[in-house]
Amino acid sequence: MLNHPIGRLRIVAFIEGMSYLVLLAIAMPLKYFLDMPQAVKIVGSLHGLLFVLYVLAVIHVTFAHRWTVLKVLFAMLAAFIPFGNFVLDSRLLKNSR
Repeated sequence: MLNHPIGRLRIVAFIEGMSYLVLLAIAMPLKYFLDMPQAVKIVGSLHGLLFVLYVLAVIHVTFAHRWTVLKVLFAMLAAFIPFGNFVLDSRLLKNSR
């Protein structure tokens, strides 16, 4: 799985998607309801790093597999929608079979 660009994208997308959910569901409520802004600072920084890795993985797959602009836009949009990366993962898995 790690030897293939799509396999790497799937792994990075999963981890980035999980970090986004942790940011939205845990860190943000801690900041706004329990006055713990440090949670967003830590999780947000980690999520930012993972997002950059995700974008790099999408770029790699785009060139390696000659993705269309529509596929690239779908992959990028998936990163901004909660659970979107998991939908992308299921489509990537379906297309790889």
